[in-house]
Amino acid sequence: MSRLALLAFPSWSLHGPPHSDPTRTRLSSEIWGSSESLPLILLDKRGGEKEKPALSHSMSTMSGKNSPEGEEGAGRMKSESWGQSNAMGEVRRGQVILAAYLIVTLDLTFLFMQFGVIPYLAKNLGLDSVGFGYLQTIFGVLQLVGGPVFGRFADQFGNRAALTLSCASASAFFLLLSISTSIPILFLSRLPSVFMHGLPGAQKVITDLTAPSERAAALGRLGLCFGVGVIIGSALGGIISTKFGVFVPMYLGLVGSLINTVISIVWIPSPAKPKSEQRKTEDSSVFNVREILRVMKFPGVMEVFLVKVLSGLPIGLFLVMFSIISIEFFGLEAVESGYLMSYFGVLQMVVQGLVIGKLTSRFTEQTLLNLSVFVFAGVGLGMALMKTIWHYCIIVVPLVFAFNVQGTITDSILTKAVPSSDTGTMLGICASVHPLTRTVGPTLGVILYEHYGVSSFGYLQLIVNLALFVYLLKSKNPLRETKSH
Repeated sequence: MSRLALLAFPSWSLHGPPHSDPTRTRLSSEIWGSSESLPLILLDKRGGEKEKPALSHSMSTMSGKNSPEGEEGAGRMKSESWGQSNAMGEVRRGQVILAAYLIVTLDLTFLFMQFGVIPYLAKNLGLDSVGFGYLQTIFGVLQLVGGPVFGRFADQFGNRAALTLSCASASAFFLLLSISTSIPILFLSRLPSVFMHGLPGAQKVITDLTAPSERAAALGRLGLCFGVGVIIGSALGGIISTKFGVFVPMYLGLVGSLINTVISIVWIPSPAKPKSEQRKTEDSSVFNVREILRVMKFPGVMEVFLVKVLSGLPIGLFLVMFSIISIEFFGLEAVESGYLMSYFGVLQMVVQGLVIGKLTSRFTEQTLLNLSVFVFAGVGLGMALMKTIWHYCIIVVPLVFAFNVQGTITDSILTKAVPSSDTGTMLGICASVHPLTRTVGPTLGVILYEHYGVSSFGYLQLIVNLALFVYLLKSKNPLRETKSH
């Protein structure tokens, strides 16, 4: 598929004949923009023709003939025109989605590349373990606060502006890291992370350009990008920093983020929303907390969101503490921890790339949500009983499955539950779940680990998810989902 074709924006309307698929018509119009400025035959309310190009004039002349041959020819030409327009709309839509996948893959690769290098950079600057904990907490808090704000920004200013803001913020982030020769500058480098939300930005693009029945599978493929970022980023960060120094990965991240910024500006469209939706999102500031929380009041949204938060919280606390647990409980070396991280990435790629799409085509999203919570409960039981790293490697398989299914399905359900003018805000709130865990995780995780041991994470996971599973079976969720087709 030619990348240069992404630069082409034909000015044909894509509304289609009266019997065309309304979903495709909506998606096409979102990609190409409003039909008010497009050169087709336009009729005013009295039935008169407005100004039109030469091709439209010749077609109207043909239609004016009373002969059956003339009417048949005009109909055939119109049908061919609609078919070509819809086909080009589908091609354009696919190219935009591929561009979003590319942006998020590069973004996550650079992010995980610096995750492995930051501890060594902090140590070289003389930052102790307590100070490094503060550094990580600041990053989590900024991501937590910035997620909903970024989502509302996307709703008000469009996908192109939002992704460009994210990529530009990442550029500033890596620029500050590349000149971090002192601890104050290292802490200052955390500030741009408040708007570094490439994954929610890509989710917003995909949500806007996919039909509801295709959304879960399309969002699931973003997990494939996540797996690629984990594997390549973690490996590159270690290799490059070892051979060339800790600052070289930061230089690569800076250059790559600038390239991502250009890709976002050139390839990601910024379609105009309907005027009614524009009024809804422009009535208040991006930082209006009341407007951000308003989306939680739609029927069924709070219920699904709480399931999203609570079902993964215990395992999230375990993962926050895993760097310590891997050394003290499993006795792993740094190299072995790297292998385990790569193992996670491969499993994620398999689940997101091969499993989720097939499941969403055969089962309802509510069924898959129930399944993920039940599997989470089983993971908790396994964690409570595990003794060795080999036990954990077995448990990780259902863990990755449940984590990815739950995340993808809840994001899909929640974006369908709110108006299209609020999908960015909803995705931003969803994106704040993991930063929330990273923020409260160290404190709660230390309490569980030091007082009750590793098994406490498993028992908490089991109890919480069994309770949620029973609740989901008995509750009457207003968000009724159907299978994808």
